[in-house]
Amino acid sequence: MKVEQSVKSTNAQIISEAEKYIAGGVVSLNRKVDPNLVFVRGKGSRIYDAEGKEYIDYHAAFAPHLLGHNDTRVNDAVIRVMKDEYSLFGSGTNPHEIKLAKLLCEAVESLDLVQITNTGSEATAHAIRLSRAWTGREDIILTLGGYNGWHNDVSRAVAPRIPQVGARVSPGEYPFIPSSAGIPSSTKRLVHVVNFNDLDSIEYVMKRFPVACVLTEPVLQNVGVILPKQGYLQGIVDLCNHYGAVSIFDEVKTGFRSGLGGYQAVANVKPHLSVFGKAVANGYPLGVIGGKKEIMELFDAADPEKRVLIAGTYNAHPINTAAAIATIQILRDTDVYKHIEQLSARLYSGLEKMFGEKGKQMVLARNASAFCLYFCDQLPTDLHDILLHHDTDFDLKFRRALIEKGIYQIPIPCKQGSVSYAHTEEDIDRTLEASWQVLTKLL
Repeated sequence: MKVEQSVKSTNAQIISEAEKYIAGGVVSLNRKVDPNLVFVRGKGSRIYDAEGKEYIDYHAAFAPHLLGHNDTRVNDAVIRVMKDEYSLFGSGTNPHEIKLAKLLCEAVESLDLVQITNTGSEATAHAIRLSRAWTGREDIILTLGGYNGWHNDVSRAVAPRIPQVGARVSPGEYPFIPSSAGIPSSTKRLVHVVNFNDLDSIEYVMKRFPVACVLTEPVLQNVGVILPKQGYLQGIVDLCNHYGAVSIFDEVKTGFRSGLGGYQAVANVKPHLSVFGKAVANGYPLGVIGGKKEIMELFDAADPEKRVLIAGTYNAHPINTAAAIATIQILRDTDVYKHIEQLSARLYSGLEKMFGEKGKQMVLARNASAFCLYFCDQLPTDLHDILLHHDTDFDLKFRRALIEKGIYQIPIPCKQGSVSYAHTEEDIDRTLEASWQVLTKLL
């Protein structure tokens, strides 16, 4: 479908211009994909490229748009703070950030105190620093297949290949495969990578090294959707309590998309610290770190040798804060989750039915509005399952063919799809129709 606008430049022309001035051509290199489209507008469930083509969007900018693009209620809240002449004051506090902090603590049971950042990466960096200050230790445990930001401590490859990490081991750990050049070898020595859903390996590391924290997504949602086994998340907290480490749940993707209390509420588990981002402000840049009072109070400890620095000129910028307040109030006071659940169920059942009819092996992993199609015979429980069994070639072909039909999921295998409140039954039915056409062509 075409939107009515005068097309001044093609996608290719704009991309060529970007490459003249932007290192790598995009401002976040995980956006560099094929086909590399230039999007210029988003509203509700739809996004539009520079040539006027419309897409039903399930990428949602890596998942923050839980309410859909440019939700009017969120934008109105942002406009109000601008009209009220709120500004970035950089001194003291203000009623908006206090209101946001209160809403967050009311929404998530494990949050005694919070701090506001601009991104999830900043929040995980603070969480690691807090855990090291609290425990007096330096080693950390991360999950293979997880993503926790771009900073040195967590910058390992999200989906390394089997030749890089080796066969599955339990108990045991895997090499730190860096996702970036420039990471000091001293940093790598302090990071221990274990498989998701493997408590034995977490304890294996804890017995051998002075571990400050275990940092994990409660559901791995950067390699699709890998759910925790029964008791796994509580097991992490229990092991941390036993060995004196800090449990940190990275809910940047799961928080608020899984439910208002985060995935930890779904699992009925209370970690020591949590970080949030993405859906908390429906696309506006805002991150959150929060948790147990005694740990969070290190941000303002009386003893300067125990005090943990948190600083940031743009922390709790009034525009982003207003967006987050509006988003949380909408999630708390409306039937958003019920509506999304109904739409998600319609999509998931339709996809499962058509793949069954076509005889194509597929399992659909889901966590509320987050989903991923795995082309293998069983739901993965860790990254090795994906690397060994998932048909990545078909995954990529399927995504690219859907894009041609006006259904957008980022063309990278195993990336999460996201249903939003703005999607409609018509959107779901059009998506299923396009999926059937693509399957018929590919099989």
